[in-house]
Amino acid sequence: MPGIDEVALLAGVSTATVSRALSGKGQVSVATRERVLHAAKSLGYVVSSNASGLATGRTRNVGVVIPFLRRWFYSSVIEGAESSLLANGYDLTLYNLSGGGEERRSVFEHFLLRKRVDAVIAISLELTASETGRLLDLGKPIVGVGGPIPGVRTLSIDDVLVARLATEHLLSLGHTVIAHIGGDAESERDFHLPTNRRVGFEAALADAGLPSEPDLFEAADFTMEGGYRAAKQLLGRPHRRPTAIFAASDEMAIGAILAARDLGLHVPAEVSVIGVDDHELAEFFGLTTIAQYPALQGQMAVEILMDELHPGGEDRHALNTPLPFDLVVRQTTTRPPPR
Repeated sequence: MPGIDEVALLAGVSTATVSRALSGKGQVSVATRERVLHAAKSLGYVVSSNASGLATGRTRNVGVVIPFLRRWFYSSVIEGAESSLLANGYDLTLYNLSGGGEERRSVFEHFLLRKRVDAVIAISLELTASETGRLLDLGKPIVGVGGPIPGVRTLSIDDVLVARLATEHLLSLGHTVIAHIGGDAESERDFHLPTNRRVGFEAALADAGLPSEPDLFEAADFTMEGGYRAAKQLLGRPHRRPTAIFAASDEMAIGAILAARDLGLHVPAEVSVIGVDDHELAEFFGLTTIAQYPALQGQMAVEILMDELHPGGEDRHALNTPLPFDLVVRQTTTRPPPR
């Protein structure tokens, strides 16, 4: 592989000028930069990240920490973050914390602190004060996705409003017996997403003058299988069968659709179903949902991180940035069947 000396010789400049021209740092005329870039391209020269790291103290690598890997939502956020990081010349190192407390401790006490990364993106992970403090003490920028973290730039979605919007859609169609499939204790760990969505659901019912009935709630684990089992319980009660179901995720909503079909119920003529996410399978199932654009969340996190890593312009970001969401109406919701 050609070295920087060969690029400098071909371009007729010093190695220091080559370094400035290729890094974009320092004063180099447009003509000289073009000459260096042409020489580097013709030789097939690639800037060494190790060498540039020694010069700048940067690895051009960002650590992304997630609680689960095999979930569509998390992988979609990662895809958005990775494409944006690559466009900015950064690599991504993924830390999956699904192994439990000891694994999490190792990541925050060892791997992230060995200066292998320039910054950290925490996805749907509520950092402890100790974890946040360790990273901030080392001067590593942090961006959180999913909820507020004290002292850290974050992006968060208002889960109470998300649930309100979903429930109000069902209410606007005339449904009065609405069930909710929410999260179980395991899914409650970070940012209280299941609780907040249940709060929004119950608040919308209360505003409509409807009671919140315990028999119309089932907990699940944010998977299709969990949603299927929960919906079987809800729809198998002939004395108080709901005409609509609000599931706290699209995967649970798809499980509910499959459960309804297995029970001989037609969706949406006999039971309407709405979810949250706009999962990649949502359109296939014709699922009405609240879209929350996970790939965009990853891109927005990188945008904030780049401002942290390369300060100099106007600070455009508040400590917490609200994430967008929208109602997407498809074929799984309609007016309730006549009594």
